[in-house]
Amino acid sequence: MRWNALLRTALIGLLALPLPLMTAGPAAAASPISLTSGFYSNPDSGPAVWVRNNPSDARAARIQSSIASQAIARWYTGGESGGIGPAVANYVGAADSHDRLPVLVAYNIPLRDACGGHSSGGAASVAAYRTWISTFAAAVGDRPAVVVIEPDALSDFSCLTSAQITDRLAMLAYAAQMFQQKAPNTWAYLDAGHTNWVAPATMASRLKSAGVANVRGFSVNVSNFYTTGSSETYGNSINSALGGGSHFAVDTSRNGNGSNGEWCNPAGRKLGVTPRVGTGEDLLLWVKTPGNSDGQCGIAPTVPAGQFSPALAVRLIDGT
Repeated sequence: MRWNALLRTALIGLLALPLPLMTAGPAAAASPISLTSGFYSNPDSGPAVWVRNNPSDARAARIQSSIASQAIARWYTGGESGGIGPAVANYVGAADSHDRLPVLVAYNIPLRDACGGHSSGGAASVAAYRTWISTFAAAVGDRPAVVVIEPDALSDFSCLTSAQITDRLAMLAYAAQMFQQKAPNTWAYLDAGHTNWVAPATMASRLKSAGVANVRGFSVNVSNFYTTGSSETYGNSINSALGGGSHFAVDTSRNGNGSNGEWCNPAGRKLGVTPRVGTGEDLLLWVKTPGNSDGQCGIAPTVPAGQFSPALAVRLIDGT
């Protein structure tokens, strides 16, 4: 695997240095982009499994080429079969075996989706979450990865009590610390909502309290529809309020037609640009799985949150 070869080469070079130089502080972690040869496409994503199970469906070929073949983030929401450690380790290991960069989402904070309610749940307690997220980070280890930490967790404070907000900030700060300590070749991003939710200065304050300085930066537009341009403006405004020096990633999975102000399975949305390295931002990612329902609402009133719908997928392909 290329990244192991790079690390071995670096180690050989380090051992050749004079002894006094070897006592200097640790080198900065490598970029996971430089350690891999492109993003990992999950063969067991919801769209890929649907295509595999429905080869004769007239929609299968289009969903395969437009969605299932793309690099889509893998979400971990608690209750993983065999535990979070093996689940994450196996996934990151599969990506590593192909010299590819996996994108993962940690989505198990207590009182998850406090305002929306369609994806409610999360860990049973602060202690349970700390154990879960620590195990998550340790399972990634020193292999390259990108991790989005708790979508919406810093945005839905209006639906939490003061005590719950205090607990949440502490949990997110702990999560950031765990990825800093246990996953040195990961770019981890605390989620910062979207451009039409929380003011940039307010979000910057929340990010500071949540330990954004200990990770790569923050993510914007996760599971939403705002254009890349507006998301870049929002991200840059947050970064300015942070004093500069942070980084951000944008979810482009469903922002091809921008937002119409609705967030739950709205009509007329479209796939955005496929995952790639960004320009003003670090990365353009497909964090949300296109075709997965936001909840029993909008144009999919009978499809539960997180369930793949080929009808939704085709509408995103066509922009209808």
